[in-house]
Parts: sequence; C-alpha cells; structure tokens
Amino acid sequence: MGVTGGQISPVRSRERFLLGESVEGSVRGPILNSWMRSRMLGLSPEQTDLPYTDDFDPDSRLVRAAAPVLDQLQTRFSGSQMNISLADGNGTVLQRRFGEPALAGRLPPIQSVPGFVFAERYAGTNGIGLALAERRLCQVYGAEHFAERSQANACSAIPIRDQFSGHIVGVLCFGYPRGYEDPSLPVLVRRAAESIERRIMEQSSARERALLRTYLDARHRARGGESGDDGQLIGLDELTDGGLDRQDQMILKARATELICTPQRAAVEVSLSHGRGVTLLSSPVTSLSGVEGVVVEAVLTGESPPAHHLAASKHTASALGALSLAATEHAESLPWHLADTAADRAADAPGAVRGLVLVGEPEVGKYAVAARRRLELLAEASTRIGTTLDVSRTAWELAETAVPRLADYVTVDLPGAVLRGEESADPQADLRRTVVHGIRDDCPFYPVGHQVRLDPGTPHMRCLEGEPAVLETDLQATTPAWMIPGLDHARGILAHDVHSMICVPLLARGVLLGIATFYRSQDPAPFGDDDTRLAQELAARAALSIDNARRYTREHTLALALQRSLLPRGLPEQGAVEVAHHYLPAESGVGGDWFDVIPLSGTRVALLVGDVVGHGLHAAATMGRLRIAARNFAELELAPDELLTHLDNLLVRLDREEEDASATGSNGIVGATCLYAVYDPTSQVCTMARAGHFPPALVDPDGRVTFPDLPPGPPLGLGGLPFETAEIRLPEHSTLVLYTDGLVDDRHRDIDVALDQLRDALAHPDRRPEDTCRAVIEAVAPEHPGDDIALLVARTRTVPADRIATWDLPPDPSLVSHIRNAATRRLAEWGLEELSFAAELMLSELVTNAVRYGSEPIQVRLIHDRSSLICEVSDGSSTAPHLRRAASTDEGGRGLFLVAQLSQAWGARYTPHGKVIWAECTLDAA
Repeated sequence: MGVTGGQISPVRSRERFLLGESVEGSVRGPILNSWMRSRMLGLSPEQTDLPYTDDFDPDSRLVRAAAPVLDQLQTRFSGSQMNISLADGNGTVLQRRFGEPALAGRLPPIQSVPGFVFAERYAGTNGIGLALAERRLCQVYGAEHFAERSQANACSAIPIRDQFSGHIVGVLCFGYPRGYEDPSLPVLVRRAAESIERRIMEQSSARERALLRTYLDARHRARGGESGDDGQLIGLDELTDGGLDRQDQMILKARATELICTPQRAAVEVSLSHGRGVTLLSSPVTSLSGVEGVVVEAVLTGESPPAHHLAASKHTASALGALSLAATEHAESLPWHLADTAADRAADAPGAVRGLVLVGEPEVGKYAVAARRRLELLAEASTRIGTTLDVSRTAWELAETAVPRLADYVTVDLPGAVLRGEESADPQADLRRTVVHGIRDDCPFYPVGHQVRLDPGTPHMRCLEGEPAVLETDLQATTPAWMIPGLDHARGILAHDVHSMICVPLLARGVLLGIATFYRSQDPAPFGDDDTRLAQELAARAALSIDNARRYTREHTLALALQRSLLPRGLPEQGAVEVAHHYLPAESGVGGDWFDVIPLSGTRVALLVGDVVGHGLHAAATMGRLRIAARNFAELELAPDELLTHLDNLLVRLDREEEDASATGSNGIVGATCLYAVYDPTSQVCTMARAGHFPPALVDPDGRVTFPDLPPGPPLGLGGLPFETAEIRLPEHSTLVLYTDGLVDDRHRDIDVALDQLRDALAHPDRRPEDTCRAVIEAVAPEHPGDDIALLVARTRTVPADRIATWDLPPDPSLVSHIRNAATRRLAEWGLEELSFAAELMLSELVTNAVRYGSEPIQVRLIHDRSSLICEVSDGSSTAPHLRRAASTDEGGRGLFLVAQLSQAWGARYTPHGKVIWAECTLDAA
C-alpha cells in the first residue's frame, strides 16, 4: 500500500526493536503495541506476500455507500501520487483510487489490486490493520510500518462504522509520500469517513429509519424548533472516542436491547467501568406507516464525572439531524409526548450530551435479548468447558455453565469405561451418575456414583438409541408413562417443581460418551426448541472436551504403565546400604525419570538416578533403554566416568537414529542427565560421577547436611566430552540422597529455597530411609509437580574389619598351599568350615592363575558378608580370564570351569592398577 517516496519515520528505533532492545519512549504507543503484536504473531519484516481473496462482494452496501465519496476524492487529488483504499471490517481491500491513474500500472499488485488482506495479523503494522486494532483514526509513517515493503510511504486510516450498531464495517485509508503531509489531512479523512457512514445509514432498514426520522422530528418540535440545542444527539461511537471503551459499549447496548423489549418510556442508570455511570432513556415511537418501536439514548449531563469527557460531534450530530429533514409533517399525531420528568430535565440540562444507542421494535428486541443471552452462554462455555484434561471435571464444567442460565438442575451420566479413558462397548450396561448440580444442594436426583439403570422408552434410553435430543415440556400435568416404573423417585423430582427437561446425548467423533440432562423448575416457561438447540450445542462442546480428556487419560495411563514397568519393581538383596525410594509422576504427563540399585561384586552397590528431557511415551521409552543400558554397563564393573561415557555414546546414537526417522513424525531426543555412585562398604569409599545432574545430598551421622561439590559433567547426548569422578569417604550410618530435578526445580519457587527445605527435611539422621523419603516428599515436593520426581535414600553400612581377611604374596607357586591353609583357618574362625572345600579349590585356581599369568602386586582377600563368602584375587595385569570348555586331551583350561561350578557367581573387574578376579558362594551352599 502506498507509493514510493523518501525514507521517513524512526528507522533506528525500529532496528533496535527488531534486535530485542527496549524502545519505550522513542516510539508512539499504538505503533509500539502493534510492533509487539506483529512479533508475537511470528511475522517477518521481510515478508512480501499477503493473503489474496476474490471472495468479496464488489457491490456490497459499504462499496455502494463509499463509491461516490471515493470518486470525489479521486477528482480532488487528480494528478497527485495520493492513493485511496477502501477495506472491509476484515482488512480486505475492496476498492482503490489513484490521483494519477498511471500509478496503478507502476505499482505491484499488492498495492494496486483489490482483494489483498491488510489485517495486522498478516501485514503487521500498517494503516488499515492499525485502524482496525485501535478503532480510531491512525497515522503510520515510513519505518513505523513493520514490513520492509512499506517503508517509503505514509498513510492515514480511519474506521467506518455502522451508526446504528456501532460495528466497524470498513476502513478508509489514504496513502501518500511525505510531501503530502498536511495538518488539514486528518480533518479531510474524518469528513470522508463521516460521509460514507451517513450514506450507509441512509441505506439502513426503512422501518428503523422511519422510526428515527419520527423521533428526531418530534424532538425538534418539542424544543420549539430551536437551532441552538445544548443537549445534542450524537452517535454511540462518539462516546467511545470520548472515553467509553468497548466493554462499556457492550453493556450499554445490552441494556438498551432489554429496554426495547418493553415498549414503555423509561430511564435507567447504568454503571460502567471505573465507577462511571450513564442514563439510558427509552422513548416509544410510532412511524407514519404504523410501525411501533423504541429509541434508546445514552444521556450524559455536564455534572457527570470528568472521566467521561464526552464532547459532542458536530459531524455526527449533523449526520443524524439530516434524517430529521426527511421527517413528515404529521409528527403531531404521535401517541406520546415528551413529559417533563427528571430524566427529561437531565437530558435537556445545559451541556447534556445525548448519544443514540439503538432503534428497534419490541418483539424484535425480545428475540435479540434471547439470542444475545444464548450467544453469551455459548461464548462462556467455550472458555469454561474443557479447562482441564480430566473427564469428571469437564462434565462438572458443563453443569456449572448451564446452571442457572439455561437450567435449574443438570445431571451427567458417563460409562465407567469413559471415566477410565476407554471407549464403552455398551454404555447402557455401565452408565454411572457422574455429575449432579443445581440451584439447591438437596438435588432430588440419584447421587454421584450411582449406577443408572434405564428402562425402555425413557428419554435417556431414546438418546442412547440414537435420538439427537428429547424434549419433555410438561412433566407436572400428566406423569409420562416412562416415569411410572420409578414413580417414587419421580415424585421426589416433581416435588421440587421440576416441570420440563431436555435429554441430550454426549457425542464426539461418532462415539457415544454419555448423557446430559437439563431440568427447569423456577422459570414457569417450559423449555423450547431454542433451548433444545442450545443444550445440544453445549453438550457437543462438552462431549468434544470429554473425548479429548478421555483420550488423554488413556494415553497417560498407558504411558504411566509403560514407565512403571520400566522402573524397578523391587529392590535387590544387598548388604552395603539400607535403601528406600519414592517415585512421584508429574500431573501433566509422564516423564523420563528413573532410579536403580545394582549390587556389584565385593559387597559393593551402585546407586543411579537419571532424567530424560521431555515428557510422554517417547521419554518413557528412552528412559527404559537408558536404564537397561546402565545396568548392563554396571554389570561390566565399569568405573562411574566410563559408564557415563558409554551412556553418552549410546544417547548420541539414539539421537542420530531419531533424526533419520524424523520424517515419520518421531520426536528427537534432546538429552538426559544422570548421577552414578558406587559405594564400597569394605573401605567406606563412595565413587561418584554426574552428567548434568544435581549433586546428591549427604547426611552425616551427626545430622549435618551437605551437597558435595562434584565435577559437573555435561548432560548425556552431547558426545565427545569427558566425565570426572570424585571419591568421598562415608562414615557408617551416613545417608546418601539422590534425586531428580523435579524435586527442587519449580518455576514458582527459587532453587535455593528448595535446597534449604531439602536440607531441613534431611537433618534427622535417626530416621529410617522410608521415613526420610516420606518427609522429603511432604516438605519439598511441589504441590502440583510439573515434572516427575525420583528419590533414592541410602543409609550406608560397613563390613566389620574382623570379617575381612587379606594376604599379600609374591609370585611364587609354592605359596599357594600356604594361602589355602590360612584361608581354611580363617573360615574355621568364622564358623564356615562347611565352605572350606569349595573355598580351597577356588582360591587354589585363582591364585595359581595370578602367579602364572599375572604380575605383582598379588593380593588375596576373603570377605564374610551377611549372606555370602567372597573370594578375591587381584594382580597388576589387565589380562582378561575366559571361561572355556576343555577337550578331553587338553592338560589345562578346567580351572575357571571349576570355579564357575563351585560359586554362585564369578567375574572380573578392572582397577587403576590391574584387575580383580572374584567368586562368590552363598553361606547355605554347603
């Protein structure tokens, strides 16, 4: 829109705004607000295309009214670079005029052809879009335009209103070079718009125009034909320019419509926003053709609060007054007169302003009031029904919306399968009362939870059988036959004066989800067809929301079941720590948090918590893959930093697979965090490493709570970055607390506050781990967690020194027998003589292998655990032993086979100085 000209407007401010800098104070408020809306809409300044449509009426009422005015403007600006556009209320350009006709051929189609849409949501800041948004005369200069294509022009645009309804029906926009800027241009724009509005009014309903002509003529005669009239009659939109916002207009028009319903003279005080008030004056009038109607004005005196600041508009007053010129000479035949009432005196007071609000007929007004109330209820339903993804709550919202504006009582019956998130194969067999709501607490209906049994012929059954709605208009006169089987219950309902009902099925996507029933008691008028259609519309909206909630419930249940199946179902037997755990799923969805407790060789135990970024089935499935991988890597006796490195590599590969599968709609993995700790009760040393995870909390036996400063480590999934380990010595009965970020990271609470709450909850070292879990969840967890919470509490134990035997020996085969004898004596001291034979054989084989194939230093260790005997032989080499089946002619290769047969489990783990071969026997193995 516009023509080429010099660069104008705040270029620098626009550049700063696009860079995200603050430009308040340097840009006009309406322009800045429009820029912000354009940015929130995701519009690009470089955008060159706009929507185009040929689906507009080139001969509409607006075009017919504006055509003569546009022709006059084109003549006035003949030979200039001025271009004039007429757009409808949606921003679609309907007509264009050019001062220089050749401009139409030089400009691009977007600036010369009707049909392009310049609404702000498509074109950003521009004259037409801004006038529609601000609802007043607006000017946009150069760089104030959001789009680059419009930087070289200025424009002035003003809304065009229907003076009877107050609605904006179009926009008149002038585009021009900077040189055409003139102080008189806004005045010209306003006058042109007023001329179009006057012509639109002249095209209005002949009945309404006749009523208004008669009223204005009678008003003129009642004042003795004086020309200087202080109490001027203006349009409602002029009140808007003076301080009445859109909400105030809606209130005035709603009350005016109610006044039209009663064809009597009345004066009503209406309270508006900010403590303001206006008097509505309704006056019955009969036109010469016999049409009876009502004219409603808003009357404001000079004594009203200055917040109104309502100045009469000569242009609008003259436009309305022009109708009186067409009044007939028979005004004296009106069946009413202007009485000298208080309302009249206020209206006729000096400085009083009278603004026309509505003209209409009583019967039409009654329908309008009813229709407006129905539309208001539907508009409210769109915001009140379906605020949550909970089936029962959505059904309650339907009832709360309908009571009392449509019905006095509402019941909703849903099958149990729908409440569980499933589709009901037979709704009749499992229909349960889900909602009972009404104007009184003692609702005379079956209570919530009651299983509803339906008899043939009842309205509920007819709805289940396919009828779209069942209306019963008179339950009191004669009891319907379908109520007789449950007559006692029916009498209770009728005793509450219930006289009319509407039964509507809840249908969504072809699936029957339940039944909603509406009852009326206080209003003596029975339900009608309009009420039935309204009930159907409410039920349809509620059914769609219920179906969405049902689907969400089903998917959430499946995801939660999957997630719980991937988490540990129980804790394994181990003696290193006394452990407890707690898992709390998020309210909004299933996350990817997990925990694990993994027994390791040598009485050690691994503790693990992790969190996959994201929610839903994908996060839960990824969590399961990571947990299984972590357990497998732990079984390989990897150090914490090595285990995290392997998980990181795995996640990188999974992410790459997801990217390859992105065409199928799969969501790529963003990453995960993890904390892995290995505790050795024989040395009381805990080795830990973390990948982007919160450090654990450590509770000393004396109750002091600290958060160890572990090397942070990057989150899993970045790839190629190292992880570091840290070793901490834990005294016996210390408590190690591992948790995911959902416990302390909450947008409604500072992280330091959450950590202080966690510290206070843990400062009780005498608690059992189960009690600690419960106390932490109660004190620290958010009331409505937005993320999953995994909590693992482990109190350390130690293996007494008298239950550990250690021998160092040189690589001398002759010393193997001495080790066997020393081990036998120690087992006797422990009372484990029955294990001596197996222990001797295992130690003989393991020590012999270490002497023959290993290197120094060589060490033998026996550990008497609570339920097992552990034999360990370490040496300085990293040669891995392999179990094999020896052939009958082989001289060796049977040693590890014997060890595997005599032990419950055996294996090897690597240390910074070599390896350890271990074998474990249960104490009841003998």
